[in-house]
Amino acid sequence: MKIHNIDPIIEKIHSVVKSHRLEDGGYCRWLWDKNGTRQLGINEYGCADAANILYTIGAFPAYGDPARDELVKSILSLRHPDGSFRERTHHPIHTTAHCLAALELFDAVPQSAEPCEFLAPYRTKEGLYALLDSLLWVENPWPQSHQGAGVYASMLLTGAADLEWQNWYFDWLWEHTDDEYGMSRTGTIGHRADDRGNRFDRPVIDKAAPVCHHLYGWFHYMFNMEHAKRPLRWPEKLIDTCIHLWKNRGLTDVFAHEIGFMEIDWVFAINRASRQTAYRFDEVRECLREFAEEHIAYLDGLDPDTHEGMNDLHALFGTVCVLAELQRALPGEIITERPLRLVLDRRPFI
Repeated sequence: MKIHNIDPIIEKIHSVVKSHRLEDGGYCRWLWDKNGTRQLGINEYGCADAANILYTIGAFPAYGDPARDELVKSILSLRHPDGSFRERTHHPIHTTAHCLAALELFDAVPQSAEPCEFLAPYRTKEGLYALLDSLLWVENPWPQSHQGAGVYASMLLTGAADLEWQNWYFDWLWEHTDDEYGMSRTGTIGHRADDRGNRFDRPVIDKAAPVCHHLYGWFHYMFNMEHAKRPLRWPEKLIDTCIHLWKNRGLTDVFAHEIGFMEIDWVFAINRASRQTAYRFDEVRECLREFAEEHIAYLDGLDPDTHEGMNDLHALFGTVCVLAELQRALPGEIITERPLRLVLDRRPFI
C-alpha cells in the first residue's frame, strides 16, 4: 500500500482560489482568456466554486469573518427575479442548483417554493416526468443530466420538494435504470456487449453517445440518491461497467490527466456502488489505487500559474472533489493535514 501526502497539491489549489478573489469579496472563474470567449470578472461559477473548494480543503471562512458575508452577498447578487442563476456555459437549471448548493454551505439558501419560480412546471408529477422523459438520453446524456439532477437539488434546497415529490423522482429513476449497465435510462445506451459480455463497443443505435458519457451523466443522479439515502437498482452491474471502462481505457483519452469532472464521476460511481454490495470489492479498491497513483502524479507536475485547467475554478473544483472522494475510499492512503470534506456528503449537487 502506497501512502500519498497530497498537501503540496492542496496548497497549490488554495493559492489558485486566493488569486481569483476580487476586491469586493466575490470571485472570478478565470484569471485570463486567451481566445476572447470567457466571462472575466465576477462569475456564478467562480463564486460558487470558490466556496466549494474552500469548504473541501478546510479553509472555509468562519462565522464573523467578513469574507463569509461578502461571498454570500456576491452569490445572491447574481440571482435573477425568477429565482434562477444563469451563466452561458451551463443550462440555467444546473447553474441554479450549483449556486444554491454553494449557499447551503453558509446556511443561506432562500427557503420556500417562490425562490425557484422558474421551476414551477416541474412541481407536479406530470411536469417532472415530462422533463425526465424529454432529456436526450441516447445522444447527449452527460450535459442533459445537469437538468435531470439539478431540478431535484434546486427543489430540495429551497424547501419545495416534499417527500411525495422526492418519491416521484426516485421512483422514476428506479424504474428506468438500465439493467445491463447499472446506469442511465434503459435501452438508451447505444452499445452492447459482445457474446462474452466483456466489451461495450458494438454500436446498436446511430449517433449514440459513448458509454462513458452515460456514466458521467449518471453520476449526477447518483449524488441525489446518495443524499436521500436511496439505493441503486443494479450496483453490481454498475461496478462491472466501471471496472471495464477503467481496465479497457474507455473513459476518454485524457482521463486521469486533466483538471475537470470526469474523474469524480467515475470514482464516486464505483466507490459508492461498492458500499452497497461486497461484489468485486478488492478489484474496486485496486482500480481506485491505480487511478490515484496516476492522477496524483499528474497533479504533482502542474504549474498553477500557467495551467489552463487550474485557471478555471469550476474545473478545479471537480479535481478537488475527486481527491476528497479518494481519501474517503482509500483510508490511510491519501493524507492531508486537514481531512478533506466532500461537499456531496453535506448536500446534493456539484
